[in-house]
Amino acid sequence: MRIKIIPEGREKEMSNVGVNTERLVKTFCELVRTDSTSGNERQMADLIKKKLEEMGYRPEEDNAGETIGGNAGNVIVKVPGNTDAPPLLFMAHMDTVEPGKGKTPVISGDIIKSDGTTVLGGDDLAGCACILEAINVLNEQKVPHGDVYAVFSIAEETGLCGAKALDVFRVPAKYAFVLDEGGTIGTVAVKAPYHNKIRFIVRGKAAHAGVCPEEGINAVRAAARAVASLPFMGRIDEESTCNIGIIKGGRATNIVPDEVVLDGELRSISEEKLEKYTNEWVKSFRNSVEAEKALVEIEVKREYGGYSISEDHPIMGLLKKATAVLNLPLLPVKTGGGSDTNVLNTKGIPAVNLSVGMTNVHGTNEQISVSDMTRATELILEIIKANAGKEQKNE
Repeated sequence: MRIKIIPEGREKEMSNVGVNTERLVKTFCELVRTDSTSGNERQMADLIKKKLEEMGYRPEEDNAGETIGGNAGNVIVKVPGNTDAPPLLFMAHMDTVEPGKGKTPVISGDIIKSDGTTVLGGDDLAGCACILEAINVLNEQKVPHGDVYAVFSIAEETGLCGAKALDVFRVPAKYAFVLDEGGTIGTVAVKAPYHNKIRFIVRGKAAHAGVCPEEGINAVRAAARAVASLPFMGRIDEESTCNIGIIKGGRATNIVPDEVVLDGELRSISEEKLEKYTNEWVKSFRNSVEAEKALVEIEVKREYGGYSISEDHPIMGLLKKATAVLNLPLLPVKTGGGSDTNVLNTKGIPAVNLSVGMTNVHGTNEQISVSDMTRATELILEIIKANAGKEQKNE
């Protein structure tokens, strides 16, 4: 392990709401040093459960891992309230992308980064660390609050799998806050896209490429023509995108290829637009393939639903109160990415995605600042306090 120490005194400061920065950094670095790539979160789940048990709570683990062939489930904990305020849920995912084995946190002043050989894993171990610290402070400071649930999910990076398998009856929250966004603290993703996955299976006819190529139907040519003829690629409009990301096919250079499989996706914040653009892709692709006398099988799958939280939604009222106390700007944004937030909204829990300050995620130059994580933890606590206020009790 290689760690540069924060300047003397800086790491021992307590925030205005009792966040122990030294403990927060220690927890985050411990999480970072624990391998937890998607589907292999066993060590991380055990570590988080141990930390919660040391605080006096009784975390549970569901069977989400079994549904995806992973080695761990979602970790769920209830922090019983001391007021009758509505229950809240805070959520972050335990898994990281590759390269994510043997991660080494390097601290220099206010910045924590990787050693350059792996990702840091701030996406989303920063969210996990902030939630753990907030629970610690709730316990230590006797902060007034209703029931608070925390979920540390698995396999978010490979399709929001943990959130999809989560039984929301185990977390009967009125509102949810996912700590998995980048940007300035106070940034909140209030709109995220609906997402369709699409697979094109192009079938031609095999033949010897040197002896009788005219007897074959080249699936690669048909697929290439179809992709080139698609009416749009990349950015479609300000709310919508599309992409062909994987192409597989062919068996040998001396065989006219008889099958090519292409995997792509379309996203849009507007479900109506998503369906319109998906239908246009399907029609265009089919027409192009058939013009080459090939056949195509097309599979469309809804990967996850989108969400849109209005400015006057009660969850935004909580955020406005919390950010005002901390003198933070509240910055609602729309995002083109999916997160556990999408799944929670689809399952009936109004949810937004909050920034923890992560930058350069999914790259070996990923980093995060200690001050951002501290402010993100403070924001969690102020949301909980705002929720325990009289206005929320009397809704």
